Amino acid sequence: MKILLTGTTGYIGKRLLPVLIEAGHEVVCCVRDAGRFSYEYGESARISVVEVDFLEEESLRVIPKDIDAAYFLIHSMSSSSSHFDELESTAARHFCGYMEGTSVKHVVYLSGIVNDGQLSKHLRSRKQVEDILAQGRYPFTAMRAGIILGSGSASFEIMRDLVEKLPVMIAPRWLNTRSQPIAVRNVIEYLAKVLLVEETYQRHFDIVGPEVLSYKQMLLRLAAFRQLRRWIITVPVMTPRLSSYWLYFVTSTSYSLAVNLVNSMTVEVIGKENELARVLGIKLLSFEEAIRSAFEKIEQNEIISSWKDSLVSGRIRTRLSNYITVPTHGCFKDERQIQVEEPEQVLENIWALGGTHGWYYANWLWKIRGMMDKMAGGVGLRRGRTSPRHINAGDSLDFWRVLLADKKQKRLLLFAEMKLPGEAWLEFRIDEQNVLHQTATFRPKGLLGRLYWYAVIPFHFFVFDGMLRNLATRIRPESTPHPSLLAP
Repeated sequence: MKILLTGTTGYIGKRLLPVLIEAGHEVVCCVRDAGRFSYEYGESARISVVEVDFLEEESLRVIPKDIDAAYFLIHSMSSSSSHFDELESTAARHFCGYMEGTSVKHVVYLSGIVNDGQLSKHLRSRKQVEDILAQGRYPFTAMRAGIILGSGSASFEIMRDLVEKLPVMIAPRWLNTRSQPIAVRNVIEYLAKVLLVEETYQRHFDIVGPEVLSYKQMLLRLAAFRQLRRWIITVPVMTPRLSSYWLYFVTSTSYSLAVNLVNSMTVEVIGKENELARVLGIKLLSFEEAIRSAFEKIEQNEIISSWKDSLVSGRIRTRLSNYITVPTHGCFKDERQIQVEEPEQVLENIWALGGTHGWYYANWLWKIRGMMDKMAGGVGLRRGRTSPRHINAGDSLDFWRVLLADKKQKRLLLFAEMKLPGEAWLEFRIDEQNVLHQTATFRPKGLLGRLYWYAVIPFHFFVFDGMLRNLATRIRPESTPHPSLLAP
């Protein structure tokens, strides 16, 4: 079967793709930036990649028309735009219009549970997109999910942050809101098995786990699973804005995502009963089974996808290629180099930067810079990294974004996503003479940007010089990183 997969580089898309490939399907992957697509089956004849921006109708012309099924997995919940609902609707209309000219026999959309009388802006947008897609002249099925539990999911990582960092929580009253969380493994099963099942056409289904739990109950059960004693006190006086700041400063979430999450968490997301799990032969995992599976993936370093690798978790809103050419005019540079004896080992050191390994020198200064960034509304260091061994273009790396990660060229290029009066790049490259080049580039914005650069020059002298030497001599970071630096 030839399947169109949108949202391929997203949290769900990354996990659904290998399942579809293993089932023997041919998959056309829609991405906004082909440079971000990295997959072990990438050279398979059963995978093709097309660059499509669903906000630009003309770009859809590269999508083949001889497709059998399609998944619409495009969401903008963590976008900083206050008009994300308009963007989602525009993308849905363009998708719907194009699909009607193809041979598609089934369209599947992952939506949100909308059974409560009062919906958040996020859930209203999901319902609006669902209504748009349902108008198409093709068989359509909407799968409605609430909280998704899995390694790297926003909901799971936020709960984990809260439980592992706060022995006592003074929390907003929305922690008493009930929901029906579902394991990400079950979500992928539903999506994969529902294809071309005729009894699901022109219908919607709530896909939920077997238990109805409040957020407070989930936090306490997660704490019990981690063998941690936690006390939660809910107060009625915390406004949505204060709640958003509470989540933002305590967890690794971005502020824009925190706002949308808080708005959604005030709404009960309890599913309506249906027989779809039985029809498709799906065994639903309990809350404990879902989080056990998540921690197993974390411990085995097998996290397939993380919400933190979404571009909207940082500053970049366009293609990575727009940043990959490091500017030279009007820029400040800190260039250092050192001869290395074991280039392959040095390359492994470079690929281990960030996360649990830290930055190989003066980690306490990096932590202070991360805290300052968080206080200024930036991403801070808490995003860590998804994998301790692998880096791909588009991945988040603490408060950097990976623009290029090419081991064959022995080059790693990062773009700064911390709050800065300008733009910054950090590059590592080993040349043919086995010389390691480390270059920090800063393009200031106005006088403030220039003053910032001169102010940090003394720190660059120690930090960048020490980092270069330690990378070249295989020295581990000198201190154990704070738990906030641990990769999810």
